[in-house]
Amino acid sequence: MRVRIGTRPSPLAIIQAEMIASKIPIETEIIPIRTLGDKNMNAFTSDPNGVKGMFTHEIEECLSAGEIDIAVHSLKDLAVNISPELPIVAYSKRGSPFDALVGNAGNVIGSSSLRRRLQAERLYPSCRVAAVRGNVGTRLRKLDEGEYDGLILSVAGLERLGMSQRITRIFSAEEIMPCSCQGIIACQGRIDEDYGYLSGVNDEISRDCAVAERSFSRCLGAGCNIPAGAYAEVFGETLTLKGLYIDDTGEFHRGKISGKRKDAYELGMTLAEELT
Repeated sequence: MRVRIGTRPSPLAIIQAEMIASKIPIETEIIPIRTLGDKNMNAFTSDPNGVKGMFTHEIEECLSAGEIDIAVHSLKDLAVNISPELPIVAYSKRGSPFDALVGNAGNVIGSSSLRRRLQAERLYPSCRVAAVRGNVGTRLRKLDEGEYDGLILSVAGLERLGMSQRITRIFSAEEIMPCSCQGIIACQGRIDEDYGYLSGVNDEISRDCAVAERSFSRCLGAGCNIPAGAYAEVFGETLTLKGLYIDDTGEFHRGKISGKRKDAYELGMTLAEELT
């Protein structure tokens, strides 16, 4: 038996697929699949599911058609409303959930999401925060060529690419609330299939944090076009969830909730309802 792993062709996606493959005790094959987002990173308004759908749709189609056995995604890229026929079947141990500054907080800071940009504008009011597209390598090249003075990128992505030395500052959740599920790698499979070979991948703490964070995002209706973020932590049997939602007027709504891990989904919904 050979497990066919589908993922995006970016260097980070391939590294993450290799991380998953290293924990599977049978032969694996990584199959790069170009998504609409990989082909045209500027066409973010063309997909009804927003940015998340643009980076996963083609991979899910291959999974549904049986061309691959599992799909590996950065969980933050996966839409909160996925087909029940293609469930998440394993959650990796979480890397850092936080965002980082690369370079300096000079005149122009580049950021890929509205969530980051709005928070960075508040943190650095004297700077201009401008959109930047492309994979991590492309963004760093634009920084090195002087197009930007600094960039805001995920810590986990930089660490996995072996570029943690480029980090100037790591932001706390209070400074820049991270994207829901940032740092978690998800394995998506087909319903009613046996994925016992993923037992070495699955992390229960990551799963419970992801359930709470995705529930929060789902209740807000948050894709990449709605500025919101969430971060959960588990202490024993207690889960604490922090959330941020920025409304159409630019007002920041922050909250925090704690409860039992087994109630992760309900905690996410409750916090979202409290902030809206």
